[in-house]
Amino acid sequence: MASNQKFRDLQWVLRAFETESLNLHSISFYLSQPVSGCYQETENSMKINISTDCLEYFSRILIMLGAAKSTLLSLRNLEFHCVEWELQQVQNLGELLDSNLNIKQLMFRRNRFGEDCLSEFSDALKRNGAIKEVMFSESHIGTVGATLLAFALKVNDSLEELQIWEDSIGSKGAEELSKMIEANSMLKLLTIFDSSSITATPLISAVLARNRVMEVHVWSGESGDKNSKVVEFVPQNSTLRIYKIDVSGACRVACALGMNSTVTTLDMTGVRLKSRWAKEFRWVLEQNQTLKEVTLSKTCLKDKGVVYVAAGLFKNRHLERLHLDGNWFSGLGVEHLLCPLSRFSALQCQANITLRSVTFGGSRTKIGRSGFAAILQMLTTNETLTRLAIVDDQSMRPDDIFRIFKSLEKNASLRCLSLQGCKGVRGERVLQAIMETLQINPWIEDIDLARTPLHNTGKADAIYQRLGQNGKTETEPAENDLLKDMPLTEPKSCRVFFCGQEYAGKATLCNSISQNFSSSKLPYIEQVKTLVNPVEQAVRTVGMKIKTFKDEDKKISVWNLAGQHEFYSLHDLMFPGHGSASFFLIISSLFRKPSNREPKTPMEIEEDLQYWLRFIVSNSKRAVQQCMLPNVAVVLTHHDKVNQTSQNLQATVNSIQKLRDKFNGYVDFYPTVFTVDARSSASVSKLTHHIRKTSKTVLQRVPRVYQLCNDLIQILSDWRSENYNKPAMKWKEFAEICQVKVPPLRIRSRRDNKEKIEMRRRAVATCLHHIGEVIYFDELGFLILDCEWFCGEVLSRLIKLEVRRQSSDENGFISRKELEKILRGSFNSQIPGMGSKVFENLEANDLIKMMMKLELCYDQDPSDPNSLLLIPSILEEGRGKQQKWQLGGADCLYAGRHLQCDDSSHMFLTPGFFPRLQERVFLVFHKLLHHENILASEVF
Repeated sequence: MASNQKFRDLQWVLRAFETESLNLHSISFYLSQPVSGCYQETENSMKINISTDCLEYFSRILIMLGAAKSTLLSLRNLEFHCVEWELQQVQNLGELLDSNLNIKQLMFRRNRFGEDCLSEFSDALKRNGAIKEVMFSESHIGTVGATLLAFALKVNDSLEELQIWEDSIGSKGAEELSKMIEANSMLKLLTIFDSSSITATPLISAVLARNRVMEVHVWSGESGDKNSKVVEFVPQNSTLRIYKIDVSGACRVACALGMNSTVTTLDMTGVRLKSRWAKEFRWVLEQNQTLKEVTLSKTCLKDKGVVYVAAGLFKNRHLERLHLDGNWFSGLGVEHLLCPLSRFSALQCQANITLRSVTFGGSRTKIGRSGFAAILQMLTTNETLTRLAIVDDQSMRPDDIFRIFKSLEKNASLRCLSLQGCKGVRGERVLQAIMETLQINPWIEDIDLARTPLHNTGKADAIYQRLGQNGKTETEPAENDLLKDMPLTEPKSCRVFFCGQEYAGKATLCNSISQNFSSSKLPYIEQVKTLVNPVEQAVRTVGMKIKTFKDEDKKISVWNLAGQHEFYSLHDLMFPGHGSASFFLIISSLFRKPSNREPKTPMEIEEDLQYWLRFIVSNSKRAVQQCMLPNVAVVLTHHDKVNQTSQNLQATVNSIQKLRDKFNGYVDFYPTVFTVDARSSASVSKLTHHIRKTSKTVLQRVPRVYQLCNDLIQILSDWRSENYNKPAMKWKEFAEICQVKVPPLRIRSRRDNKEKIEMRRRAVATCLHHIGEVIYFDELGFLILDCEWFCGEVLSRLIKLEVRRQSSDENGFISRKELEKILRGSFNSQIPGMGSKVFENLEANDLIKMMMKLELCYDQDPSDPNSLLLIPSILEEGRGKQQKWQLGGADCLYAGRHLQCDDSSHMFLTPGFFPRLQERVFLVFHKLLHHENILASEVF
């Protein structure tokens, strides 16, 4: 190694290159040195010093390197220090680069180029297809050099890194390089250290506008500061940071961001911005679909600028985190900022449902009374924000902080609240409010009170301890863990439930609404009544019916709950849960029978409506996730037969108003009562408009669903079309569809965790079940794709099974085999072809398993696979009449307990409750009897 470092003369170098005895990877040339010579720094690198009187050796070495063979194979890097290039020398370098395609890196430090030399080097770069990196440092290539390099790189498709340090390429040079960026898609790294920060604007704008995956670093040496970074873009983490830029440059960058798809994080902390830039940035928020996080901290934005940013949030559907702390806006700015995140009436939709985190505050942010009111409104009505940070605020008082925490008691979305440095967080009253809120609201995971008086006095420790307790008790649904990395979107389907007693005209009303939804109807049909003949009136609609309409890209399905008493026990099964998109129309006829003109009294109508209101409230309280109050509207049919001046009609309206007042806070009661002729499509046009409008509102307000669910709805529909409209699908078939058509649910290799993929598929199927698109339960092995078929043709027949007459058992229970036989006979004895359709898709045993999942039948002994079954909802004494004690003999002794809801004026135990209660009570008695038998056996 010592011999390698021995200083040798240039003749030795020439001989070594001529004999090709060296295996070099890197050569560094240092010209204008006091003494000429060379030495090997390492085994593969050499440093060559050339004095002023030996400059001819420089050209000779370049020529000899171009002719060398073995050296040609190993040489990778060339460095040139303090070279004042002549045209012939640049030509020699170009010939070397042409002959040696293994050279990947060129570095020029403190070189000097004439225009002709730069032009020659540019031509060599155009020809070369091997060089990956070129660096100029303190070489004063200027605007001319930058322009010539830009011309070359428009052609060159191999260079990946270009660095220009300690130079001044000027605005024209930067503009030419920006044009190069528009044409060159191979460049991966661009680093510029210029004397002026103005060069950054055209470069970064071109990178953003053309969506280049190019790392960019621009430094400025203005005012003698050589460590001042202007802008950086790192595509590996999709982050754009702007440290220093003027307003016009910021506006140009904003324009480039509008349709950009490579930046997800924008950080402009400390850049002084004005409303002119904010006006451009509003368009970015409306158009850009990839920005997830924007930081505008300490940018001096005032009210007008924040108003523009807030305006962009109304249409933005992708931004998740926004930081605006340290700015200069007032309560007016806070009002506008939080407006798209708030609702101001029950029917209004929250404009922005994607933003998850907002930060604002600072010593120069004056929240004021109007801003504080906006904060309360947002916390009370927002359903999507998970993090709110108000930092270093000086204006809010302890009473304001108290009210903020009180408003969080009913907020189910916020997970983190930061009040760092807020002077109003002090006092026992505030501490008590925080503890009470955490007692009521377990969803809050973190409260940051750093630098607040409460924290500084040590009183915040109890809060942090309580947060830890909430974290231990909180459990998340399994599908959240399984699908947390999958995108969410707004649901596309909404259910409308038609509730009402028999003869209310629900089916006729649904047909008229269908005409209004149909795009193929003729204009004059608007005035034509859908005549219902006496035979149809006498037969009535039996069972639950579902009718589906398309409204633009949305699907609206009308679920007509059967009005006959024998179907009431099934209504609970149809009730939406888990935050699914749905609302209710309670339909009541103004007459007792459609065949006569005997009007109902206001009391009768009130009883009808109150039953269904209590039914809705009772099931809403039972729902697992109630993200909003049930939306309810009242429809009165047969209005065409009523005298407009009738006193009964006015009394009816008054009684409905009383119901509205009574159920205020339990349901979202639509203020208008619709009075219609159910046979006339024209008469129901306003009601149709209400259904359309409310569907859109509900879809925007309910929790978002996995994008996979919307995709699978269409995929399953296509599958049905390809498979003769089959109403049911085996789980194996569903798994095959996931494998072929749904990449996120696909098993990609033998090493994949198949159990995890299977659990994902089941989680998606469960989500489809919750939103009413399919009927699915774990372990059944199939999905019901046609809910109308299942409700109308399967459930409606199950509820009318004549089990007692066909069963040989007299004790109220039935064997599985007998029930299967009854099911087959029931389905095959109806309309020809229906039986084959059912049993082509489902086995009789499948129907029994579905009945058990829906709690329509129960095992006498759950531990026995051959246990007898009980079907409580089809007991003879419960059909069409009130159940009562069957007093049959002196040896019978009855004991009972009266059950009712705590709030019996708004809720009741629905008919579907009692079959489930029978099963629960039976299991209790069964366990007690089993326990007594065990004790008896131990005694004897």
